[in-house]
Amino acid sequence: MASHRGGALICPLAAGVDLGSSGIRLAVIDADGKVLAERASAYPSSFDDPNGWRQGLITLVRDLPLQLRQQLGAISLDGTSGTLLACRSDGTPLGPALAYNLACPEQAEVLAALVPAGCAAASVSGSLARALRLLGPLTGEASAVGGTEAADLLLRHQADWLMGWLLGDWRWGEEGNNLRLGWDLRQQHWAGDLARQPWAAALPEVVASGLALGPLAPGSASALGLPGSCLVVAGSTDANAAVLAADPTPGEGVTVLGTTLVLKQFASDPIEAPGISCHRLGGRWLVGGASNAGGGVLRQFFSDAELARLSRQIDPCRPSGLHCRPLPSRGERFPIDDPDVLPILEPRPVSDALFLQGLLEGLARIEAEGWARLAQLGAPPLRRVISLGGGARNPQWRQLRQQAIGLPVLSRPGLTPAVGMARLAHSVLKAPQPTPKMEA
Repeated sequence: MASHRGGALICPLAAGVDLGSSGIRLAVIDADGKVLAERASAYPSSFDDPNGWRQGLITLVRDLPLQLRQQLGAISLDGTSGTLLACRSDGTPLGPALAYNLACPEQAEVLAALVPAGCAAASVSGSLARALRLLGPLTGEASAVGGTEAADLLLRHQADWLMGWLLGDWRWGEEGNNLRLGWDLRQQHWAGDLARQPWAAALPEVVASGLALGPLAPGSASALGLPGSCLVVAGSTDANAAVLAADPTPGEGVTVLGTTLVLKQFASDPIEAPGISCHRLGGRWLVGGASNAGGGVLRQFFSDAELARLSRQIDPCRPSGLHCRPLPSRGERFPIDDPDVLPILEPRPVSDALFLQGLLEGLARIEAEGWARLAQLGAPPLRRVISLGGGARNPQWRQLRQQAIGLPVLSRPGLTPAVGMARLAHSVLKAPQPTPKMEA
């Protein structure tokens, strides 16, 4: 895929985009995997606004030097697993997206009739439950869609919707983003009775992560200032992108300490249970789970500067005596899947440092319970944990986590999901793949 310019060999670059819980990050790498540029920003509007995702991407890409933009040969993106929206076949959103952490307990009975118990889509915290809420006019429930003809209705996750804009074609959905909607990864079809529903046409055509789907649509290339030849590569979820960045060896687990707490590890066999994700990444099974707890709860009480200052006052060897469950609101996804579990944030001590320690200890317990849950379900034993995300910069939290887990914990905050997506995008430049067959 290299080209010549003025007698010099020009190797195309690759870009990765991470649509995270708190903002958008962009990374550009060269053929050796060296990071040439990184950009990040908060969402320009609310998290649930799809048009804001698109505008945020345009702004970050346009901020790259022209020389880098002209050399981009492939782009791939990830999104928060489970954030879902309804749109028309031309991509026009039919309202705000439903966020990844929104539970829909009113859909429990319908879910039980649609998909097998225990699969990723069976949970009231999964994408399928949110899809049923969006599909109100077709299921007899309250509508979040409005009066749209079923034939013109699509259900798309965050990463898939923005990928559709890049391509000018919203038919595709990447397999990892659609597991919680009901995609059966092993059987390669929709689980249970989903394919027989009157709204089945709203489901995406599922493709594997890392597949080159085609070049940028002319309008998207123009908006981004990128070459029309730049390939769009099917991405993954934000947590999977972090794993690609970390590139763990056997016996290593990955914890992403972002707005939410995410645990991932490779396993020899798939695992299925409520609240558990099971992906196929790079030919291997990747299992894990995502708690609703995480750094987002810390920011409800403290600024970044306060977190840094107060953390320095914590002695991890002296327990706080508090028993916090630092959830942002009612409901948890992992290590337990329970929409009714409540946060425990009181009593709050007078000392802010002691309160922060209690919150960090609570997050460490959740992480330890998560690794224990995966081991109970058959995941291989771990010898150490790699930490990614903003929380990986906190040495006191690292020590509290190491004590709770009972394993060495390594901090790698510079390895971002955007870098993981850039690596995935560049893989198609090293070994080009055929694009999927396009129907007339």
